[in-house]
Amino acid sequence: MSAQTTDLAIEGMTCGACVSRLEKRLGRIDGVSAAVNLATGQARVTHPASVTSEDLIGAVQRAGYRGRLVRHTPEQAPEEDRTGRRTRDRVIVLTVLTVPVLVLSMTPVLQFRDWQWLCLALAAPIATWGAWPFHRRAVAGLRHATATMDTLVSLGVLVSFTWSVYALFIGGAGTPGMRMPFAWTATPEDASAHLYLEAAGGVTLFVSIGRYLEARARRRTGSALATLNALAPTEAHLPDGRRIPIGELRPGQRFIVRPGQTVATDGVIVEGASALDTRLLTGEAVPAEYGPGDLMTGGTSNVGGALVVRATAVGGDTRLAKITALVGEAQLGKARAQRRADQIAGVFVPMVLAIAVTALGFWLGAGADPGAAISTSIAVLVVACPCALGLATPLALLAATGAGARHGVLISGPDALERLGRIDTVVLDKTGTLTTGRMTLLETTTAPGVNADEALRLAGALEDRSEHPIGRAIAQAARSGGSLPEADGFRAIAGHGVCGVVDGRSISVGRWAGEPLPTSLGAAVDRADHDGHTSVLLRIEDRPVAVFAVGDGLRDGAREAVARLHRMGLRTVLATGDRPAPARAVADRLGIDDRHAELDPTGKADIVTDLRGQGRVVAAVGDGVNDTVALAGADLGIAVADGTDAAIGAADVTLMRSDVSAIADAIVIARRASTTIKVNLAWAFAYNLITIPPAALGRLNPMLAAAAMSLSSLLVAGNSLRLLRGRRT
Repeated sequence: MSAQTTDLAIEGMTCGACVSRLEKRLGRIDGVSAAVNLATGQARVTHPASVTSEDLIGAVQRAGYRGRLVRHTPEQAPEEDRTGRRTRDRVIVLTVLTVPVLVLSMTPVLQFRDWQWLCLALAAPIATWGAWPFHRRAVAGLRHATATMDTLVSLGVLVSFTWSVYALFIGGAGTPGMRMPFAWTATPEDASAHLYLEAAGGVTLFVSIGRYLEARARRRTGSALATLNALAPTEAHLPDGRRIPIGELRPGQRFIVRPGQTVATDGVIVEGASALDTRLLTGEAVPAEYGPGDLMTGGTSNVGGALVVRATAVGGDTRLAKITALVGEAQLGKARAQRRADQIAGVFVPMVLAIAVTALGFWLGAGADPGAAISTSIAVLVVACPCALGLATPLALLAATGAGARHGVLISGPDALERLGRIDTVVLDKTGTLTTGRMTLLETTTAPGVNADEALRLAGALEDRSEHPIGRAIAQAARSGGSLPEADGFRAIAGHGVCGVVDGRSISVGRWAGEPLPTSLGAAVDRADHDGHTSVLLRIEDRPVAVFAVGDGLRDGAREAVARLHRMGLRTVLATGDRPAPARAVADRLGIDDRHAELDPTGKADIVTDLRGQGRVVAAVGDGVNDTVALAGADLGIAVADGTDAAIGAADVTLMRSDVSAIADAIVIARRASTTIKVNLAWAFAYNLITIPPAALGRLNPMLAAAAMSLSSLLVAGNSLRLLRGRRT
């Protein structure tokens, strides 16, 4: 039975322990495997067809969380906004209630008569209503015999508040005129009448602020997907003036795109010419000119004239929909480092609870005041932070895939991002990757006394009747200078060229047949041969008068792209099916380290295999069907987006920009992500190793422990957000 994939949105997760618990709970269903992502708040579940989405949601609920099917549309945004506003409002109220408690508890000079009772009145709603989300999730966990970060926070708040109530009503702390000195540690000199209301309030406030800022950081790192969703138009304008929902538009149907409007869906321009701004989709900063016959992508913006477009793809078949799905797939994925961190977080909370209980027993057994012993265990509970551990990897991956999408680089998932960061060799295709893949007129050389524009006009008039790529390149260049005269008696001679009569003169355009040439024309032929270009000779009345060099021009930024790869310490290899001369010319012009020409698809794959056999980590870059074997066989396949569907399907990374410097951008992003993940994990582990022992020894005030715990998660989130800032190498 074939497996199916279902994406679930999960509510109530707060740390890596939650992730571990959910994956185990879903994995108990026969044939089900799940990958839960804390940063996105979603789970990707693979299951047999016999397991329904209701079964999966039921398992999520039995684990103590709320689950629902993911709707891959912007409709999720309002609910997320409402949740964010509720959390923000709760933080504001908590701040108003907590600040007076903190100030009075920490500043003895401000402690007036019966100040402690005012603090109790303010702390009561904090410990109950303010900390209710923690209590609710902690109870849900206990019902399933599991503990999470919420268990630690809830226990810390309840124990702090309960001990303070005991001290006020029974322990003598409620005596009028009582003064309480501020203590940096959890074991003050006189703990019998010491209150911990500031700990109950501080823990609740600081953790709530941390959770709110973490949620904002997650939304920001996932903003690339939201931006892509926002690009999707909601309606199309028909030529008859009607507006219809985009879902009613069908392939082959025509629609209008007026200046300033967004292109409704993928299509071909039927009438009109304009400039399109594709910045949000491809990262290209400069609008590109489009005219009749050109393909358009839905979601791009028309910044020029009105267009009539024939739809070629709608709904999930559009390029924007496929890009959005690819980014969503990448952000739902899970890296190896994240899986290890989640496994550790799953046992982290029980370990912290054991340390807190051990610390309490030790201090009580050592004869310490019960208040001091309880304060020590509270500090252990709240200083521990599995949140930082759980967020260290997914937030960085989420930010990296978002940054890639903004730069026109689509990364298929965390595994591809990890491999991309380890690349040390890049194998490049030539035609369509480093070059435009289109024949263009590169140089015109004329005999003495012959006007270059006139020579091009005559050749273009004749080649305008030709179907050969070289002829079309010459005709296109000639048309850019104005209208062309008519050619009479046109005749194509296979393997030699074309001939005819233009302006009453006998004209031929074809290969050089070995006849004597003027010095300038002979030099032009030699130069074209050296550069790997094709030279054709214009003859008027059988007299050689001009040489046209035609070739496949380099893509914009190809030279800078290769230079950037070299600056990054990468080896470059050219693998092409073209002739040796063009391969040598391109490799020399771009400074590529090694080149291989006249390769079939198997030959390209063999080059990749040989390099990998030498211990190299290889990325293969291509755009055609003949590149797919090499792309699939490399450690990482990179496809140029205007290439074939087969190449894109075989690739792990897709470049949405024609500028091939996007290859270097992708590697920079991957390397920065790898560094960020290592720093995040190192900090998460080091923080807990450094803070838990002092807390267990009574050297850390519970309130300060709460602040440190929240700060650790924010540092991880802030470090990950740095990936959203572009940086070139």
